[in-house]
Amino acid sequence: MAIQWFPGHMHKTRGAIRERMKSGIDVVIEMLDARVPASSANPLLAQLTQGRPALKLLNKQDLADPGRTDEWLAFYRAQPHTRAIAIHQGQPGLAKTLAAECRALAPNRGGLDKPLRVLICGIPNVGKSTLINTLVGKRAAATGDEPGITKIEQKILLDKGVYLFDTPGMLWPKIRVPEAGINLAASGAIGRNAFEEEVVALDLMGYLRRHYPLSLKKRYQLEPEASMLDGEVLAALGKRRGAVLSGGRINTQKAAEILLYDLRQGQLGRITLETPEEFDEWTAVAEAAEAAKEAEKEARRVEAKRGTRDARVREADHDEDEDPDGADDDDDDDDDAK
Repeated sequence: MAIQWFPGHMHKTRGAIRERMKSGIDVVIEMLDARVPASSANPLLAQLTQGRPALKLLNKQDLADPGRTDEWLAFYRAQPHTRAIAIHQGQPGLAKTLAAECRALAPNRGGLDKPLRVLICGIPNVGKSTLINTLVGKRAAATGDEPGITKIEQKILLDKGVYLFDTPGMLWPKIRVPEAGINLAASGAIGRNAFEEEVVALDLMGYLRRHYPLSLKKRYQLEPEASMLDGEVLAALGKRRGAVLSGGRINTQKAAEILLYDLRQGQLGRITLETPEEFDEWTAVAEAAEAAKEAEKEARRVEAKRGTRDARVREADHDEDEDPDGADDDDDDDDDAK
């Protein structure tokens, strides 16, 4: 299932980030969802931030699989000019921690004469506004459960000599890795109108069955047989939770909503929907499929050009076939005239 969601205000955000970078930014903080770190990483940021030192914040670590969080931290820390830490909302001393991490990335900045300028970015609903409120100790940024709440840039004094510039959440125009789209939808980063909840819930159910079967058992008392389809397991979930219509039919839409809600609220336990190795595999498959599609398009273009060229050749051959006959007729006319 292809999921694309790029409201107009996100286009404006991209322009605002570009302009902010031109005015001077020393460090870029990218806030990620620890449950879907790579899926929630915006590929446009690498272009917009022009290779600035980066701090990766894996937010909602209290909802994520701790073992997998460690894998992702190691993955990001292995990248040049990059630091990474895992956080959760309400964590004490966050402002000091973030300031220290940013100073380590830009050691020559941070004094009164050379303030350290930090830009914080992230996809919608990743928890950035809540973090800003925590940092300043008051409700400085609008928060909500729906993506795209923050609409304006804000400047915040993070610590002495350290200024934090906040920007609205932004997705990217085309999500090329299908699994990333599914994970973003499952985590709540994408508006409900951009995807079908039953489709996302079925994919989520399949992943949970493979990687977190104990979560299903504990939450729903489900121990499905391996031969059962994911749709059958989702229906069993719906039956246990009372999502039953008249005639005993299962309300699969309601069952899907229950599963997605429980994931987002942490009712299924600490779960991460991807590993670095998995995301690399998904990306490779997506790139191969895209390359094959482009090759097919190019083959059609070549074939179309060849068809046009062949048609012209046939037309030219036809004209040549007619010319000799015309010449003979002229000769006959000349002979008659004589």
